[in-house]
Amino acid sequence: MARRTKRPPITRTLNLFPLRQQCSACGGRLWHLYQTQRTVTTLEDVTRLTVTVVRCPNAACSRYHQPIRPEEEGAWALPHGEFGLDVIAHIGSLRYREHRSVPEIHKLLQALHVAIAPRTVTSLLERYEELLALRLADQTRLTDCLKQQGHVILALDGLQPFKNHDVLWVLRDTLSGEVLLARSLDSARHEDLADLLREVKEALPVPIHAVVSDAQRPIRLAVQKVLPGVPHQLCQFHYLKEAAKPITEADRHAKTELKKYTRGVREIERSIVPREDQEAKTIRGYCLAVRSALSDDAKPPLQLAGVTMHERLSAIQSSLERVAQKGGFRAGWSDCEKWWQRACLPPSGSGHRSKPPRAGCSELPRCLPTRKEQTRRRWRGPTERCLRRS
Repeated sequence: MARRTKRPPITRTLNLFPLRQQCSACGGRLWHLYQTQRTVTTLEDVTRLTVTVVRCPNAACSRYHQPIRPEEEGAWALPHGEFGLDVIAHIGSLRYREHRSVPEIHKLLQALHVAIAPRTVTSLLERYEELLALRLADQTRLTDCLKQQGHVILALDGLQPFKNHDVLWVLRDTLSGEVLLARSLDSARHEDLADLLREVKEALPVPIHAVVSDAQRPIRLAVQKVLPGVPHQLCQFHYLKEAAKPITEADRHAKTELKKYTRGVREIERSIVPREDQEAKTIRGYCLAVRSALSDDAKPPLQLAGVTMHERLSAIQSSLERVAQKGGFRAGWSDCEKWWQRACLPPSGSGHRSKPPRAGCSELPRCLPTRKEQTRRRWRGPTERCLRRS
């Protein structure tokens, strides 16, 4: 789709020349072919690149008339790309490290004065994923990383998004976090898992010192067959999950029982629909707090939903008890309080104002002696009458 807005003005110009002066195939001198220009938008500038292209004039050379572009051009942007590699890296960081959405990323880039469209953000995000996939699939990098640490602790787990679907088996190194193999299987037989383990074992340049899994029977049989004598440990997450099953069941039962005591919230909300006074607003706030406490969930075994619900409902109950002890909302007190605030404060331009009364203090704070004693006595009478009326 064609650009609908004007391209931002150029803020920087740069000339790029090839570093090689001789052909890599025949050794002959390269001839100047032509110059071309391209505009690259980075996080800091809008740069106009003048690119010098050369070629080999030898007709017998295998690289005859093949254009050779400057090596530095690849460090600025992808081929035919309008935005620099720093913009692509910044978009990927915002998406996968800070979990920002595409509209949020677009707003953040506009705050950095980068003229970009929301659809372009999606396209650059796809380019980032492609570059990341190439990086992760680099076997040379993976081999160097594994040789540096000297051994591998293998983690094996299967992911099944829906029932009766194929299981995605992922084998990764827990020390470096690198994925060694990922493959979908239509079954979980120990023979198929043994083939995956054997493939990974043959491809690794270092030995496997241990295996971590959820200790399912097919996995145990496959590990014993392919990696005999290698320690096999149960995953700590699955270990805690199995150990906390009785606690999780008791917490789920307690949550169900707690919900029985909170029935009737909908009837209370319906009864105050036509009301707009302060008391109705307070009741709506409490009803929303109860609904929020009921809808909150947790991630057992480290977080229990029933315990969290009990704590929040207890806090709501304590707040209601404090309101009942204070006598609730008394009619006319809001006007009296506003009038008392006007009465106890000295007139405008008389100096510093007095502090508001502290919680639990029945005595009014005294005004600072910024005026004569007659002025203070004049305001003391209306204040005392206001308090007696309340």
